Amino acid sequence: MRRTETINSPDAPIALLVSSQARTKEAELDVLTQYAWIVWLVLILVFATIEVFTLEMTFLMLALGSVAGLLSGLFGIPWWAQFIVAAVVSVALILTLRPPLLRLLRRGGDPARSNVDALIGAEGAVVRTVTPSGGQVRLRSGDVWTARLSPITEQSDVAVGDRVLVTGIDGATAVVVPVERSTHTE
Repeated sequence: MRRTETINSPDAPIALLVSSQARTKEAELDVLTQYAWIVWLVLILVFATIEVFTLEMTFLMLALGSVAGLLSGLFGIPWWAQFIVAAVVSVALILTLRPPLLRLLRRGGDPARSNVDALIGAEGAVVRTVTPSGGQVRLRSGDVWTARLSPITEQSDVAVGDRVLVTGIDGATAVVVPVERSTHTE
């Protein structure tokens, strides 16, 4: 009977309209909560894919936060609370778990020197007299490099056959110092 009274009242069309809008809005929120798991799965995949390319652990933490949002949604928590759970878990992981993971990632670097770094400290023999302006040396690896004397050495040139030590690389030129000074008797 109450329903009949509402329909017969002068405000009936307004009451029905407000009631209809409230039910529609409630249904929209239910649909959003019902299908939020799809959004969480997409976010997890996107964050994990980005993490594979960056290796900065930030997107991994966001993916794990999205997993927390997904799990909270499986327990029937509304979409806005799922978002809050995901955000809180992500921030907590970024602040607590990310720094040690980055240290572990960077600690495992290859200790072997390579490229130009591997040439520093290498010994070689002079092939063409080395002066402060130029010359050539053959390193132990067999490579022949253009070389010049380091400004820290007192010698003006190093003769063919003398041993040298690479102290730096300047472009494609090895900067060298003599290993042992030859004593010429004249």
